[in-house]
Amino acid sequence: MSAYVPTAAIFRIRPLSMVPAALAVVVIIAVAVSPDPYLHVTVARMLPLALLAVSVAVVTGHAGLPTLAHVAPYAAGAYLTARLALTGIDVTIVHLLCAAALGAVVAGLVGAVLVRYRGSVFLMLSLAAAELTAITAGQWRAVSGGTDGLAGIPAPRLLPGQAPLLGDRTVLLYASTIMVAATAVAVWLLGGQRRLLLTAARSNEHRARASGHPVHAYLWTVHTAAGGLAGIAGALLIHTHRWITPADVGFSTAALALLAVIIGGAQSLPGAAVGAVIVLTGRDIVAADFPGHAPLLLGGLFVAAVYLLPGGLTALPGRLRRPRRSRIRPASEVTEPAVGSVP
Repeated sequence: MSAYVPTAAIFRIRPLSMVPAALAVVVIIAVAVSPDPYLHVTVARMLPLALLAVSVAVVTGHAGLPTLAHVAPYAAGAYLTARLALTGIDVTIVHLLCAAALGAVVAGLVGAVLVRYRGSVFLMLSLAAAELTAITAGQWRAVSGGTDGLAGIPAPRLLPGQAPLLGDRTVLLYASTIMVAATAVAVWLLGGQRRLLLTAARSNEHRARASGHPVHAYLWTVHTAAGGLAGIAGALLIHTHRWITPADVGFSTAALALLAVIIGGAQSLPGAAVGAVIVLTGRDIVAADFPGHAPLLLGGLFVAAVYLLPGGLTALPGRLRRPRRSRIRPASEVTEPAVGSVP
């Protein structure tokens, strides 16, 4: 009898998987209706890292490659957007498309080398890519402004001739719209048969190769597409901050994105975005109350997330609902006491 998987089962949506997305939308709406401009600015500036975390979750959770290298396309998209804005090209759609294209190119070049490795070797090579990104940003003064960075970047416009996006609430609504739309497209692209192919390649790569699947091509495609998503996140960084320094695209940013994925859940793209908000909130609180101790908190949070939240926040409801199983001894283990023995 052949195994048949209905098409509806492939596209089935689990209610628990929608919890992070619903939570993110509720938080954005609540912040948008709030009269506090500081809250608008704070949340809007969290969204670029949240989208970067989504791109990292695509590679880490669905391709099985925990990466720090996606800060490279993130930086490429950010600096390209900044340079376009400084030369007078200030339309958002042009920024987003150019940043996505350059981010995909950078991720494709880096991924051509990285996807051939696995485990700790892949992670260390991705760390090297993140460090090279920060070094390049600090030394390529003609493009990045060196260690001083780029400031005074003009605000973008939705369309030519329209007013620039200057209001705090307006910037928040714009950034959250791009964030939600990009995440929704990524979720859709990772559904159906593509998700099954990536699951097979991630779970048993040797069997997938033996079945004739080009695993390297699959992983390179996912790495490249996620780079386009990271490039869009870099454009959002410029649109919400309007300045950039090499510190914004260094190892700490890459580590924060990976930590957000671990906390939110590598298999859930909205969960990774929620994890980024949690990480940035904790970092900013510690930076305000305990100056200099933010790295210590983030390190402790990383260790706690790995040991206490396997699967991330997305898997937590399922773990809490799972009944505790008591061990029932099989009949083969039950023996009658010998005659005359003391019970």
